[in-house]
Amino acid sequence: MASTSRTLASDESPSDLPPRSLWRQSLAQLDAVAEATQIDPALYEIVRRPHRVVEVSFPVRMDGGNIEVFTGYRVQHNVARGPGKGGLRYHPDVTVDDLRALAMEMTWKCAVVDLPFGGAKGGVVCNPEGLSLRELERVTREFAFAIADVIGPDLDIPAPDVGTDDRVMAWFADAYSVRIGHSGLGAVTGKPTVLGGSQGRATATSAGITIVLEEVLRRLERDPRGLTVAVHGHGNVGSNLVPMLTKIGMRVVAVADARGGVYRKKGIDADELSSHAGQTGSVCDCPGTEQISAADVLEAECDVLIPASVERVVNETNADRVRAWLVVEAANGPLTPRADAMLAERKIRVVPDILANAGGVVVSHLEWVQHREGYSWTIEEVEERLKRTMLHAVDEVWASSDGWNLRLEALSLAIERVAKALRARGRYP
Repeated sequence: MASTSRTLASDESPSDLPPRSLWRQSLAQLDAVAEATQIDPALYEIVRRPHRVVEVSFPVRMDGGNIEVFTGYRVQHNVARGPGKGGLRYHPDVTVDDLRALAMEMTWKCAVVDLPFGGAKGGVVCNPEGLSLRELERVTREFAFAIADVIGPDLDIPAPDVGTDDRVMAWFADAYSVRIGHSGLGAVTGKPTVLGGSQGRATATSAGITIVLEEVLRRLERDPRGLTVAVHGHGNVGSNLVPMLTKIGMRVVAVADARGGVYRKKGIDADELSSHAGQTGSVCDCPGTEQISAADVLEAECDVLIPASVERVVNETNADRVRAWLVVEAANGPLTPRADAMLAERKIRVVPDILANAGGVVVSHLEWVQHREGYSWTIEEVEERLKRTMLHAVDEVWASSDGWNLRLEALSLAIERVAKALRARGRYP
């Protein structure tokens, strides 16, 4: 089926955008870094704009025989350090502004952990839960056909995100291969292992968060054993985090998903929670726990709060009620700039998303390398490489800060690395 595409441009300032816009939030964070570090105006103008924003419209035949036209996007923020890297999300609320923000974050995230990638993000406006399996496959294949000209192993490498998984990546890679006329499995990561996916990719983000959290606690001279933690979100990241945190001795006292939350002061049994959520589709009403709202989980009495759900869940309306002394951003953009400032005023430390949740892209890089070299590493080798990369990133960010303003230091490090790449290419003086 035919598709249409167009390239979009963006030159908004934060004040031009809706108050809850994630793109506004990302620009505001960039502005804060620019002001604090006196960033060169030319560099500022380069990094505040996405390199390319593509919108596509493509028709899909539904199971009932009718045709529906879907809208999809692929945003490439900056590719000075290498091909674009970032997920594909399927969600009814996908917007080009959110994808711009998430692509910018991927640029910083890849630079913080020193991967040879730039930042990208994409998505389709749809409700994957309302599609049959065959409809989901057809949407994926048509989307792959529509954006095939702007992706590839040396151009831009998509991966799973909200509403997508390894099966979607397999369909996408197969459709891309058909489109280019030869095997193109290296064009995506997060594939099934039978198609060259890496061991440990599904749990990589959660594993990376756990590594970072343990290292931050070590630097603060706090033993994780016995510390209490609340996890807001029980998707792929949150559901894998709970048993990992339990394994290192932390006591998970509160967990939330889209339907609500549960609380148990003595600690929630990770195996029981996983089993219950698997059977019912939610953490709600898990045996032995007290039912609370998802919002209550953010305000639970605990040592560590881990927002692992969606953007902007901690904001100016609830930041003053956060009772943890350490916040670790497992989701992308879970704190608004105002909430960030409010927590800083209360001496609550924040480990930023571009450092904390970079484990997924680290293992995606390992998958990309394995495909290019034609071999695979064992799970033990992948875990060792992941740990080494995450610890090195924490060390570099912490070394230039006092452990308080980690977001500023992480962003400054990332921007400087992008600037060095631009200079080396002759694209920036």
